[in-house]
Amino acid sequence: MFALRKLSPGLLLVFALTFTALLLATQFGLARYGLSPLSLAIMLGALLGNTLPQVSSGSRQAGLRFTQKTLLRTGVALYGFNLSVQQIVQVGSAGIGIDVLMVCSTLLIGWFVGTRLLGLDRETALLTAAGSAICGAAAVVATVPALGENDEHIVEKTATAVATVVLFGTVAMLLYPLLYAGFGGSRTGFGIYIGSTVHEVAQVVAIGNWLGDDVARTAVIIKMIRVMLLVPFLLSVSVLSRGEGQARGTITVPWFALAFVACAGLNSLAVLPDTLLLFLRQTGMICLAAAMGALGLDTTFARLRQTGLKTFILGLVLFCHLILTGGLIAYWYTTVH
Repeated sequence: MFALRKLSPGLLLVFALTFTALLLATQFGLARYGLSPLSLAIMLGALLGNTLPQVSSGSRQAGLRFTQKTLLRTGVALYGFNLSVQQIVQVGSAGIGIDVLMVCSTLLIGWFVGTRLLGLDRETALLTAAGSAICGAAAVVATVPALGENDEHIVEKTATAVATVVLFGTVAMLLYPLLYAGFGGSRTGFGIYIGSTVHEVAQVVAIGNWLGDDVARTAVIIKMIRVMLLVPFLLSVSVLSRGEGQARGTITVPWFALAFVACAGLNSLAVLPDTLLLFLRQTGMICLAAAMGALGLDTTFARLRQTGLKTFILGLVLFCHLILTGGLIAYWYTTVH
């Protein structure tokens, strides 16, 4: 009871932001334009945190920290209920291969350009690359706990990466319908193009729906395969980020990554009632949105400006890679199928 009383001021603030983000996304229709509750939550949090800095201090700190850690991990785990083995089977080996190629190449380019050419720290480069390569803001916040707890500036780095992937994902929503006119391939091929290159799931849905149900269906399935690649990525980051005090042979596997796999496996068995599945999916989304809101509250625009330009350049490089390389691969797929 004491712990709950200690957490409640921060939790009440975070869930007020989360409810507002959900309201804007659903009732006001912003989700149709690719603005997910996660994106809106961090925007609202940053706006409130910079306008009234005192709201995230004092008695609210404990609740904010709990949200940024425990609720974040819980949300990542429950995200697995959006995925199933059947989705993998449906796209076939070619679709999986395209996703693996795009994710791996984007991560490698992000790491090299970010750390070697732009001089960014590894955390910022990795967070930005993860958001571009896998599933936007959700991938960014999921990567944070896998990196460890040693960076005092991780909140600002996370917010910068999220802002970058949200920006270019929004640009993608305006650009892809124009690219469709000159694509020259099949509608299935363009669905693969969207799903393998656009940042956020919500943005993929928005673009696909503008172009038709058949394009949307292919795009979403390909996108969800990309989301599944979050697990091996998190395991790799966790292994590479081991503390110096750990034994050489010790591998720390994030519990939320394993829980993510377990949830996806359970969803694949189709044994849960639809109402329970809907509840679990919505709970996971609320946890992630709450974590984004808490991160936004702790984000200051002054610190964002310190790394903002370089992170923006990295995001632009990755966006160009996704557009050009992804387009060529999708067109190749069309010619051989």
